[in-house]
Amino acid sequence: MVQFKTFASGTEVNGQTVLSCVAAMGAFKNTALHILAEHGIPNPKSGEWYSQQLWLNALKTIAGSIGENTLLQIGKRTLKNADWPPGTDSIEKALASIDAVYHMNHRNGEPGHYHFEKTRDGAGKMTCSNPYPCSFDTGVLEAVAERFGSRDLLVIVRHDDSQPCRKEGADSCTYLVSWREFWAI
Repeated sequence: MVQFKTFASGTEVNGQTVLSCVAAMGAFKNTALHILAEHGIPNPKSGEWYSQQLWLNALKTIAGSIGENTLLQIGKRTLKNADWPPGTDSIEKALASIDAVYHMNHRNGEPGHYHFEKTRDGAGKMTCSNPYPCSFDTGVLEAVAERFGSRDLLVIVRHDDSQPCRKEGADSCTYLVSWREFWAI
């Protein structure tokens, strides 16, 4: 599935997720609010629900006019304060829980999926089958590392360019995630 195109009409995203865009843009929050309003989401509020397609349209405008790095920051901000299932106390458990967290923040349709597979101790791959752009998902994965890792942990998130990519019309993107303590390097 191509990025920025919802899988099912009627799918919605919660206001807290939409507001992550405003928070991530910091001093440019008015620009974020303007872009959201241009795309049919005026004055987003936590606790409300919004069309996922309108949200994706706003993200596409941000990518085109401000840049991919801003989408990375929005992705990071999206999961920074998210609620996690009980017992989520490590990077590996958090990566395995992203799909559940993602579905708690979307409703009324098929928003897509995140599938984590451990490949060895301290490493795994995440397949993101959703309509969000690559840089957004990179930010999501980096946010998990920041939230569930320690200061002594080096975490690397890398888009697996040997696999299909949504930028090229594929159904998913794959990311390689590894983590290890600095002293073990």
